[in-house]
Amino acid sequence: MTEKNLLINHKKISYQGHFRTGEILSTINKALLEKGYSLREKKSEELVAPQGRMLKQELRPFKNVSQYVSLMLKIHLIFDNVTEVHKEIAGVKHKFQQGDLTILFDAWSLTDYEGRWGTKPLAYFLKALVHKYFYKFPLEEGFVQQLVSDTAYVYAQTNLLLHSYSEQKAPAMTEEEIRSKMEEEILSEAEPER
Repeated sequence: MTEKNLLINHKKISYQGHFRTGEILSTINKALLEKGYSLREKKSEELVAPQGRMLKQELRPFKNVSQYVSLMLKIHLIFDNVTEVHKEIAGVKHKFQQGDLTILFDAWSLTDYEGRWGTKPLAYFLKALVHKYFYKFPLEEGFVQQLVSDTAYVYAQTNLLLHSYSEQKAPAMTEEEIRSKMEEEILSEAEPER
């Protein structure tokens, strides 16, 4: 039986303006490959309407980090009201898409300890109790940190690309800032309510 643990839930990037769909997808894929993930596309939909195209894409890259643990990201890309436009940069016309973009990131750790001593009901309960309240097992915590770090890297690379498209050069968050923010969110959700 596979245990699924949702660590990051709907971390969102919203963007309106000019972009290149191919560049966004290649940036995400390149960042995932750099972190050792296998690329997998779950589904892709396109709807053409008079006001523009709507594209929905769901990516599910995964990485096997041990015999028993896998890491998986779910990346939902939603391009809405997309139209083709030409923009002049340094005297040369370039083709861009214009519209609304939403990217949602989910991060899952998948463990499959079937047949190991930790799956016996009492041992599993005691291990979960100790892990939650007394001692974080370093191996499992390392996988959590790796997943948060990988998600922050892909998020930061995508955010950096989108900031390069915008004309008002707002400062983009660095990968370290994004990682620490994600870790804070995960820790605040993991703490028991008193």
